[in-house]
Amino acid sequence: MKLPQFFGKKRGHRRTGSQAWGSFGEGFFYAVLLVSGFVFGGLVLSGTVAYSPTDPDTVVLQHGYDWWMWLLTLLLPGALVAFGGSGVARVIRVWGKSDEHRAASMGLPKLLDTMGQAAQDAPGHPGVPTCENLVNSPGTLLRYRLPLESPESWTLIGFGLFAMLWNAVVLVLAVSAGLDLLSGKTDWLLFMVLVPFAAVGVGGIVVFVWTFLLATAVGPTQFEISDHPLAPGGSYDVLLGQAGTGRFRTLEVFLEVEELATFRQGTDTRTERLVVWRERVKEWHDVELTPGGRFESRFMIDIPADAMHSFASAHNSVHWRIVLRGLSESRPAFTRIFPLVVFPPPAPLLRRPVHSAWQVSP
Repeated sequence: MKLPQFFGKKRGHRRTGSQAWGSFGEGFFYAVLLVSGFVFGGLVLSGTVAYSPTDPDTVVLQHGYDWWMWLLTLLLPGALVAFGGSGVARVIRVWGKSDEHRAASMGLPKLLDTMGQAAQDAPGHPGVPTCENLVNSPGTLLRYRLPLESPESWTLIGFGLFAMLWNAVVLVLAVSAGLDLLSGKTDWLLFMVLVPFAAVGVGGIVVFVWTFLLATAVGPTQFEISDHPLAPGGSYDVLLGQAGTGRFRTLEVFLEVEELATFRQGTDTRTERLVVWRERVKEWHDVELTPGGRFESRFMIDIPADAMHSFASAHNSVHWRIVLRGLSESRPAFTRIFPLVVFPPPAPLLRRPVHSAWQVSP
């Protein structure tokens, strides 16, 4: 007789322990969190409702204090209830089902991914991403204006969200401490918590403002192109417009091909990125920018005749892009990315044998 194993080792999709005991332990863990959230929330609400101020002159202030403290203290039990309830619901949904049944059932994230990927393929080109979002903005001199994918923009948004949310919590604590002082009480524990929270909040604002100043000092970048989508063997007119102030040591424009591969490594899902081809299109040195003006340059880009077209699937993708890299004298280096879509060549070109460096050995 084989005794049930309470602990097991996970190897990919396989588990060495008992699935029933594992599901029971997982459900018990989430149930404890759910009950703790309800108990903690009930104690907070019952303690707040049972409270009655002794001084009638401070009724209004105390009610305001209770209101802010409700918002602050109910965050933890609310998170416990949400996390524990969702975990218990998931355990009940998959209880007694095999691994194949679980894999076949489509959850909400997979359903949303499927809905989002329904219109990705270009008409008549399976596996090639559409360029509808890349041709909906007309240019000033050329036909289309390319959208921007800047890593610095996501960093700026992240710093801004952190500073806003953290200082919202600091504001709640500060109002609670102020109401305490107006009512004649001093909560030293609240002040001890408020001081480091306020320091982190001020630091978050400083970092956000500094990042914002760096982004605005570099200035916006604009790329326009004469046609889109692109085709192998074609030449296209490109206009670069770079605003900002100060002196740039170098400005470089690259035409790149990036390959993305999504795979499972053990129990983790990893995404690897690799630039498989890069060509320097244009380069400038010692560019001086004045306030109110911008640097402009018009040049050509050539797509190799034997180039791999753009490709997108669930686990692999090939992306074309124009990359601008700049180095300033007084600011950090910056990178601006503008996506492109390259369609496959016409049918007569596909029938010709091509031997090139784009072929990758297995």
